Amino acid sequence: MTLVLDHLVVVAPGLEEGVAHVRDLLGIEMGPGGAHPEMGTHNRLLRLGDGAFLEVIAIDPAAAAPARPRWFGLDDTAARRTDWEKGRRLRAWVARTDDLNPVLARHAALLGEAVPVSRGDRRWRFALRPDGALPAGGAMPCVIDWGPRGCPAPAMPDQGARLASFTLEHPDPEGVRSLYDTLGLADAPTVREGPEPRLHAVIDTPAGPRALF
Repeated sequence: MTLVLDHLVVVAPGLEEGVAHVRDLLGIEMGPGGAHPEMGTHNRLLRLGDGAFLEVIAIDPAAAAPARPRWFGLDDTAARRTDWEKGRRLRAWVARTDDLNPVLARHAALLGEAVPVSRGDRRWRFALRPDGALPAGGAMPCVIDWGPRGCPAPAMPDQGARLASFTLEHPDPEGVRSLYDTLGLADAPTVREGPEPRLHAVIDTPAGPRALF
C-alpha cells in the first residue's frame, strides 16, 4: 500500500501566529480553513498543487477540550512553544492512503489508531497515537484516509504556490530511509544528517522560491 505526501503542517502556538509566519516567509496569505470539533483545533490552508497543501494548525481557544489527546502533539504546549522559538515551525507532515486499515495493521505501534475527524461537511479518518505525539518525533508522517471525496487541495483557491522540495534533517538518516521503505512512502522527504528532526521546504511562489521552516 503506497502512501503519498498529502500536506505539510505548521504547528503553531496560536493560529494567527502561524498564519503570520507563513505570510512573512512566503509572502502569501493563507486561505480559509475551519474547526475540528473532535480535536479542539482550527486551521488555515494553502494549496500547493492538485494533490498537496500547507496547513497551519493550533488549539482553538473557543472549542471544548477533546476527550482524548489532541493531534500533532498540541497538548504539550511547552514543547510546542520551545519548538516555535527554536525555528522548528514546519513541524509535521501527513501522507494519505485510500485504505487506512491495512497500514495500521502493520504499523499501529508507530502510527497509532484510526480516529474519525471532521471539518465542516468533510469527514475522514486519521491515524493518531494514544498520546497525540508525532510519529518518531515528526520524522515519520501522520497518515490520513480522506475517504471517497479525496484530498481537498483541488477545491482550494490557487494562489500560485507549489511545493518544490521537502527535506528532513535527522541524526539517523539511514534508519529513517529504511522506515520510509517499510511504510511504502512515495514522495518522501530527502533525508540528510542533522542533530534533531527538522523539516524544511522550498515553495515556489509568484515572487520566486521561498524557504519554509
